[in-house]
This record gives sequence, structure tokens and C-alpha cells, in this order.
Amino acid sequence: MSGGPLIVQSDKTLLLEIDHPDAHACRMSIAPFAELERSPEHVHTYRLTPLGLWNARAAGHDAEGVVDALLKYSRYPVPHALLVDVAETMDRYGRLQLVNHPTHGLVLHAFDRAVLTEVTKSKKLAGMFGARVDEDTIVVHPSERGRLKQGLLKVGWPAEDLAGYVDGEAHEIDLAEAGKDGKPGWTLRSYQREAVDQFWAGGSGVVVLPCGAGKTLVGAAAMAEAKATTLILVTNTVAGRQWKRELIARTSLTEEEIGEYSGERKEIRPVTIATYQVLTSRRGGTFTHLDLFGARDWGLVIYDEVHLLPAPIFRFTADLQARRRLGLTATLVREDGREGDVFSLIGPKRYDAPWKDIEAQGWIAPAECTEVRVTLTDAERMTYATAEPEERYRMAATARTKLPVVKSLVNKHKNDQVLVIGGYIDQLHELGEYLNAPIVQGSTTNKERERLFDAFRSGEVSTLVISKVGNFSIDLPEAAVAIQVSGTFGSRQEEAQRLGRVLRPKADRRQAHFYTVVSRDTIDTEYAAHRQRFLAEQGYAYTIVDADDVLA
Repeated sequence: MSGGPLIVQSDKTLLLEIDHPDAHACRMSIAPFAELERSPEHVHTYRLTPLGLWNARAAGHDAEGVVDALLKYSRYPVPHALLVDVAETMDRYGRLQLVNHPTHGLVLHAFDRAVLTEVTKSKKLAGMFGARVDEDTIVVHPSERGRLKQGLLKVGWPAEDLAGYVDGEAHEIDLAEAGKDGKPGWTLRSYQREAVDQFWAGGSGVVVLPCGAGKTLVGAAAMAEAKATTLILVTNTVAGRQWKRELIARTSLTEEEIGEYSGERKEIRPVTIATYQVLTSRRGGTFTHLDLFGARDWGLVIYDEVHLLPAPIFRFTADLQARRRLGLTATLVREDGREGDVFSLIGPKRYDAPWKDIEAQGWIAPAECTEVRVTLTDAERMTYATAEPEERYRMAATARTKLPVVKSLVNKHKNDQVLVIGGYIDQLHELGEYLNAPIVQGSTTNKERERLFDAFRSGEVSTLVISKVGNFSIDLPEAAVAIQVSGTFGSRQEEAQRLGRVLRPKADRRQAHFYTVVSRDTIDTEYAAHRQRFLAEQGYAYTIVDADDVLA
């Protein structure tokens, strides 16, 4: 793009070029309301969308601050009409409010009468409203609270939900900051406390923190605020058991108070940890475990790794709008485009801590990111050239030419704990045999996973080959090196999660290393550039090196 900002009318997206000597200051000013689109050299292109602006508005940023940032950092003069557009888009959030009326219950109240008339006549929102209370207020069926927010977002009038929450069944939960079971005392970090405070003030929403920055402790602190029965939804059983261990160590909860609801166990207790997989499993075409949502009078629902929330959970969550909901994630990027459903059903972004700021405070390890480009053999290039388009990425990503490069990187870091991560099972088995390293994949039993993870933590196993299960919450604090060989096409969220595997601070404060091995002159290179966008926005720069240099 050249010549200045551009509005793409189809999705009301503003692309803005930024060229500023202080890249970090620029990112910190722009990131609250825009997403990095591409980052060649010193010129960055940011994408502004209505949802990004509404998230910023919900988090307390005003239009004046956004306009000032655009004027200060834009590479070109920003047309006045676009600044007006930005201000008017942000002004749309909050002109409609969901509140509790003293006699009519849940109502939609408008500060702009014409907007209320517009939305009540919308066919997309038909059947969600009751009787008119007055010219500015209309009754909303309580069962439609979530779906109405989804619908209002889609018609461009996001409602601010101030209708409040039920307290749920009381259950005493306190943080054990004085230490527990003979362990030393501890305290919440300043950003963790700020995240909890901003979540609680907003009532529901999402907290965005880097991997390794202690999102579980934010969840525990929110539970201590709620002092109520809590349902925690996690990506898999291993992650659920990590949550349980952390809650037992860091709160007043005992093992008997925490239940596991997974494929292996069906325990419903005051604090219940359930996997997305079991909740979305079907039998005879119906979801058989939905009763869990009504099994207790939950006061808080926590969604771990909310960026991975399966589509059916959104439908269930639409009926949970009277419960406080906390989403935890390292990145709100969703490759399926359902960020709007997170915004309307879980809640807007309440807190977002830049990765580099947390790193500067010493809470996550500094990381060096390197892209290693390999050249395919003549035979591999010919196979790639003659392949069908849909097969080309797999061929490029799983090229055998990558094997010696991976082995060389592992040898270079022979004194470190190394994760080799990929997306194709046959490639992982090939790597496991080539490196003489154990493999963790989807079919690996939970017992075997935990055995291998424990061996890795203790140093008994120094290299572990891992599939997409490594994208999820796994606690391997001493992992210092990650080598990515293949992934889910151009997934930015996956890139962030994989880097996150090595960001937990090391006992000796070592630097972390993140390598991605890419096939030159193929679509593998294009996807790699797309994958790196989110991390570039967080301040991570990728150094590109040739495979020959690594092998030498």
C-alpha cells in the first residue's frame, strides 16, 4: 500500500501506515485499538476495525486519544473524514445499554431514540424484545440477553451490558499469599492485580496476558473476589490438572473442593474444572453434558485459552449472561473471525499487557526469534511445483530437507531443554526417530503425557517432539528452545502459543530461543510471514538466516 490511509468499504477497515523512529512507543500507542497487518522494515501497517475500536472504548480509551495517536504516528496525513469516522464509530458503543429496570426487569435503554427505533425494527433482532416501557426503553426477554448482544454487534450498535450478575452459590475462596503447606509466601504481581481489578470493575470480559505471565493466578484472584462456586473450562485434561495443582497451592481450596469433569472423571464440586472436549461431545446428535452448566448455581465461569473456544461453547454461553465470565488468553486473535462473539458473549477486553513490558519487568524470559530458510532439493521442488494447490503447504512444511537443520539446532542447544513442534503426525514420527526423542501427540494418553512432561521438567528427557497439543496450556517452565517445523497454515494465535512455551522465566535467567524452519520459495514462507504478525506487534523481531549457516 502506498499514498496514505485506505478505507476498505466492504468491512469498514482502515489500513494505516506507520513510520516512526520509536517503534515501541508507536506500538504501545496503536495496539489498544488496532492490529498489526504487516511489518516490513520500519514501516508498519495497522488494521483498524470497528470491533478493535469498540474494544478500546470498553477498556476506557476515548476517541480523542485514538485520534491523537493516529495523527502523531501516521506516515501520511490522515484525512479529516477518516478521523471523524473513527470518532463516530467509537461513539456507537454505549448508546444502547442493557440495564435492570426496578419494575420491568431486563431492558434495553437508549441514549439515542432513533437508534432504539432502528434496532427494534431490525429483522435480525425480531423476537428478542418485549413491551415498550417508554420512548427510550424496551423490555428484553432475559433468555435473549446474549443473543441480543450478538445481534446488536452485527448491526453496528454494540450494547454496554450493565444489567449486573447473580452472586451464585457462595463458597469461601481466599488467596494463600502467606504460603501454604510449608511453602514460602508470595504476592500477586502488580499487573495481575490490575487485571483482576479491571475485570471485576467491568463485571465480565477478557484478560490478555503473555504465556508464562500467570493467567491462572489472575483466575484464582478473580475467584477470591467472587467467593462463589466456579466453573473453569480448559482445553484438555492435562491443563485442567495443572489448574487444580495451582489452585491447591495458591488458594485456600483443598483437593476435595475441586472436581474434574473430563473424559475420565465426572466430578461436580464447588470448583469444577471441565474440558471443552467433553462439553462439546455428542451422542445421538445431542450434547450430552450440557447439564453441567446448570448443575450448580455458578457465581463465576472462567474460560481458559478463550481464543480456542469451540463454536458450540458460544451457544451455551449465550444462556449464561447473568453469570460473571472471565476469558483468559495470550492473544484475542481468532483465525475463524469470531472475535465478535468473544466480545459480545464473554465480554470486551478488560486488560491487555504488552509482552515486551512484562519481559522488561523480568516476569517472562527474553526471547530471540529466528526464521531458518531451507532450500528444497530439485526433486522436492519438482514435486511441489506439480502438486495440487491444496497439497503444496503440506509438501513444503514436511520437506525432509528440514530434518538435518532441526538436528543441528538441537545439537547447538544440547545443554537446553528443547521442544520440537509440528502439525503433521507423520512428520513428527519421522523427527522422533531421527532425533531419538519421544513424541507427544493427540493420541498419547493423559498418563503417558504427564509421565513425559515430568521427565522433561526433571531433565531426564532433554528433547521432546510435540504436536498441536503444545499449542495449549502445558506447564514446562524449563523449556528454553522451541523449534517449529510446521503449523496450521498462517495461524497467528498458534505462533504466539508456541513462543509462549519457552517464555516462562528460567532459574538462571537464560534467554529463550524460538526457531521456525521454513521452505524457501514456497507458500511455507508466505504463511510464516502471516504467522509472525501478532508477535511483531508485541515487539519481537525475526532474524532470517540460511540453513547452510545453521548446518555449518
